[in-house]
Amino acid sequence: VTITTRLLVSHLSGIRHYEKDITKVKEEKEKANRALKLTKPCQDKEQKEKEGKGIEKTDSVKPGKEHEGEAKSRNSKPGRKDKEFEQEEYYLKEKFESVIESLKIFKNDPLFFKPGSQFLYSTFFFTLLSAVVERVSGQKFTDYMLKMFRDLDMLSTVLDDNEAMIYNRARCYVYNKKGRLVNAPYVDNSYKWAGGGFLSSVGDLLKFGNALLYSYQAGQFKNTKGKLLPGYLKPETVAMMWTPVPKTEVSWDRDGKYAMAWAVVEKKQQCGCCRQQRHYASHTGGAVGASSVLLILPEELDSEATDTGLVAPPRGVIVTVICNMQSVSLNSTALKIAREFDKEKQAQ
Repeated sequence: VTITTRLLVSHLSGIRHYEKDITKVKEEKEKANRALKLTKPCQDKEQKEKEGKGIEKTDSVKPGKEHEGEAKSRNSKPGRKDKEFEQEEYYLKEKFESVIESLKIFKNDPLFFKPGSQFLYSTFFFTLLSAVVERVSGQKFTDYMLKMFRDLDMLSTVLDDNEAMIYNRARCYVYNKKGRLVNAPYVDNSYKWAGGGFLSSVGDLLKFGNALLYSYQAGQFKNTKGKLLPGYLKPETVAMMWTPVPKTEVSWDRDGKYAMAWAVVEKKQQCGCCRQQRHYASHTGGAVGASSVLLILPEELDSEATDTGLVAPPRGVIVTVICNMQSVSLNSTALKIAREFDKEKQAQ
């Protein structure tokens, strides 16, 4: 078979996630689909009642399994251990000297399906993609990324290296079997630098979100008289990254699709006076003892704003949350925050 980088970044490659048993993966998917079918009529009924009373609807979350347990933990105590974190590979303690070396973890395992035919979220896709970056750039992946972080002024974003002394590194926490808060176990994330091996701060992630939003919108602004600097990425590159890919799904928002390493909800309104779906991009993250989200809600720009040159990008709301607790659902919270700021902005 042929696996392209496009298939990799959309999780259509067939490469496994932490679960090695394909039967269990299929069972979980079927269970999630059944749960979605059962909850959809209830959610639709609730939505109609809310619309009848003139109450604004908040975002819906698609039930199903995801690497950070977004849907599951909505109805459970924050930080509770879910089945996702029962997988042994989350707790690897081996130190890998390069991302090429870490490919040995899964390189001989069979694909779960023909590439391009099904969606399956896989952290190991990020590992393989980082190996591609290493080969193409001729640099160590970690060196390549740290240079990019410096370019973006993300000076607090570093490798989660256990041996290094890192200023203000937070401790991470989990709940034990008795439901008590304890320190997260020791792990070495060198096998997945790209999929969960960096430490960052809220400030740095906001810079990262703004850089992407600026790049996305830079091409839309006219009459800037050369005063507008180019984005870090080309506008068409970000637009491509934020274009939903067929056959994909997103567990943390059933309105969304997976794009290229981002989850995306498209702008949509089926009928007049019906619920409006705003365009936004986001990604959640989950690791041993930590949870995170970065959500970008672009402002809906009209021709007057882009043609006059009186405003400049980035225009929109960026929300990021980093939590030193395992299995905390954050996307719906981030979306509510973004909507509140957006509503306040429109009212001004």
